[in-house]
Amino acid sequence: MRSIWNGAISFGLVSIPIKLVNATESHSISFRQIHVNDGGRVRYRKVCELDGEEVPSAEIGKGYEEADGSIVPITDEDLAQLPLATAKTIEIMSFVPAEEIDPLQMDAAYYLAANGATAAKPYTLLREALKRSRKVAIAKYALRGRERLGMLRVVDDVIAMHGLLWPDEIRAPEGVAPEAEVTVRDAELDLADALMATLGEVEMASLHDDYREAVEALIVAKSGGAFEPTEAVVEPAGGQVIDLMAALEKSVRAAKASRGEAGEAEAEAEVTPIRRKAGTGTGGRTGAAAPKAVGGKKSTAASARKAAASAESKKKTTTGKSTAGKSSSKSTAKTATTKKTAAAAKKTATPRKRTSA
Repeated sequence: MRSIWNGAISFGLVSIPIKLVNATESHSISFRQIHVNDGGRVRYRKVCELDGEEVPSAEIGKGYEEADGSIVPITDEDLAQLPLATAKTIEIMSFVPAEEIDPLQMDAAYYLAANGATAAKPYTLLREALKRSRKVAIAKYALRGRERLGMLRVVDDVIAMHGLLWPDEIRAPEGVAPEAEVTVRDAELDLADALMATLGEVEMASLHDDYREAVEALIVAKSGGAFEPTEAVVEPAGGQVIDLMAALEKSVRAAKASRGEAGEAEAEAEVTPIRRKAGTGTGGRTGAAAPKAVGGKKSTAASARKAAASAESKKKTTTGKSTAGKSSSKSTAKTATTKKTAAAAKKTATPRKRTSA
């Protein structure tokens, strides 16, 4: 990559020769102004207001216009005499946590490349120190004729520098926030959180400019003569939100459907039925409980079959117990009769002893 500035990083008494390289590039498509009638290029000519003559670039200087319209000429020699210590130096002033830098101050981004073999060691030292401290360096530098503020941080194994706006260049957001007092309910915040969770995260590398691609396709089609104009489909502009809760719920369902979670979205979107008051039946009768099952005759028939099966089971159990009791009584009686018969037989068979005189 071609460098746009050569200088050095001043890190205390350490000087690190570097080259400044643009870290970003614009992919936007630019157009030329043409004469509609014949397609010729329309160019601007720099003309002096006093004599009406075109002025060549070599005769064009700079000047400051005052409030009354008068011009104060400023030459390059005048600017060269001004004290600008950072003309060729990125002077590090301090190191601060990255979260202390307001993103509103972020401006252009650059890569800092070590300029020469001798710059490799101090460059690596500064890079590793930034990594270990988890801080960023605040520095001053000069570019295109003015002093600027910068922030140095580590990107992969490279030191990057972001141009920063000066603090007094950030406008206060006065009169921007809604003036009316608005109360946000917890239920609305919960739905907003659900929508944020459903949308989830995105791979930043997957984002691209759809409009630029459409313009490129248009140019290719027109240059090949195969372009057929079609009426553009314009989405209706968002109007006033009448029901914020309904809009949030619809957004959550749409987001889940787009992520293949339509079934879950529909399940969460079901409306909870209103509970009836205790002691009130389906027909408004007092004392009759509302049936849990719904289904008319089919539900009644099912309940009857279930009750009949339960009664049959109880009957079998009772019959089994009765039979078992009768069998047990008969067995006990038979055993007692057998014992009596055996005792009688034994008494008859045993001879009596005679008493000697």
